[in-house]
Amino acid sequence: MSNPEFIDFIKAYPTYPETEIIDKLRTVEYARLDLGEHIYLDYTGGGIYAESQIRKHHQMLGEHVYGNPHSSNPTSLAATRLVESAREYILKFFNADPEEYLAIFTSNASGALKLVGESYPFPNGRYLLTFDNHNSVNGIREFAHARGANVTYIPVGLPDMRIDASQLDLELARPSTNGHNLFAYPAQSNFSSVKHPLEWIEKAHAHGWDVLLDVAAYVPTNKLDLGKVKPDFAPISFYKMFGYPTGLGALLARKSALAKLHRPWFAGGTITVASVQGDKYYLADGAPAFEDGTLDYLNIPAIEIGLRHIESIGCDVISERVRTLTGWLLDNLTAMKHSNGEPLVRLFGPNTTEGRGGAVTVNFYDKDGVALDHRFIESEANKVNISLRTGCFCNPGAGEIALGISRVELDVCFTRPNHQDRLSIDDFRKCIDGKSSGAVRISVGMVTNFNDVQAFLSFARGLLS
Repeated sequence: MSNPEFIDFIKAYPTYPETEIIDKLRTVEYARLDLGEHIYLDYTGGGIYAESQIRKHHQMLGEHVYGNPHSSNPTSLAATRLVESAREYILKFFNADPEEYLAIFTSNASGALKLVGESYPFPNGRYLLTFDNHNSVNGIREFAHARGANVTYIPVGLPDMRIDASQLDLELARPSTNGHNLFAYPAQSNFSSVKHPLEWIEKAHAHGWDVLLDVAAYVPTNKLDLGKVKPDFAPISFYKMFGYPTGLGALLARKSALAKLHRPWFAGGTITVASVQGDKYYLADGAPAFEDGTLDYLNIPAIEIGLRHIESIGCDVISERVRTLTGWLLDNLTAMKHSNGEPLVRLFGPNTTEGRGGAVTVNFYDKDGVALDHRFIESEANKVNISLRTGCFCNPGAGEIALGISRVELDVCFTRPNHQDRLSIDDFRKCIDGKSSGAVRISVGMVTNFNDVQAFLSFARGLLS
């Protein structure tokens, strides 16, 4: 490629050619992107699967017979071997010592988080979390509130949307002495793409906290080494990493932390013995105690196929690919100005590649500084086959800070008559006096290339006046 823009890009990001294995893979494994003229920029929402992943999985299903693993017949044992192989490979991929960690299969990261929330011993304890958590992490506060725990949020600050370290230190130094303490934060925000320090884990442990590290947005483009950092709970959705299968995730949990959890019910597969007349049950040991019903045993083997695919490319290669393209996107998008000098976008998050991931979240403005509705931006992008995401990305705390929505406005909004049970997005916009209720997220991922980013930048230039 010899166009001037690409030459400038390589001068600014000279390591990009070291990721050329991805360009070769894209022509073979992801050819449908270019054949369909797709500009896919929603990798934080979901990954893209390789064709070989599908072929290998379907070949396995086509050549063998597998039965429900809750038995010891030949087809059941065949399925059990594949499920346990995938479980072992997950721990290996994340360098988790099987003596220390378990991999519990769930439907997604949200399902993994619910397991922690419903089972954590909250009475008389504390639940501490950052503003920029996903709603599935925020939702755990309802279990905490119901059991009398103190819930505390630590805000993020503009413009970079990072945490005030001194405020975090202050809260971590004040654990409850009468109960258990859980600290939850994202390794990478799915709103601003800020990467929060993994060193917080041991800092929290030193004060007696258990740590829930949400890695759903982090692991698709970064290596998580559980031999080096040791969160107590780490939820994952595999489709965000490699696209297929959907509907499967995992909770990576330290055995010592898992022992503190008390499930509020039992189900098929989670017990060794249950009695109707005796009104008694005994939970199974280890991961099965948290895996309700029959596992998705036909799709679980596709997880190992996907992880092996990622490993064949290399997490370092993927990270560098994302870093360089994100840098180019940031450099050019934030430099765009209308004819009168007004900036086209306002960025929510770091303006360099330092300490951030591949999601660039902005709002667009006209030459008079008036925000363009994020839904309009998405509609215009749809017309040119660009897939991006708009809204608050299930991350209301980050959105409220980024969009300047105050606590007073929210209090008024949530106490209005007739909104006790339902509040539509249009109702919400009226409450906040017409302020933007969302933003535009352009997220670079594993198989993004230079042409994808250039296509989006061309689209953005078309909004200038």
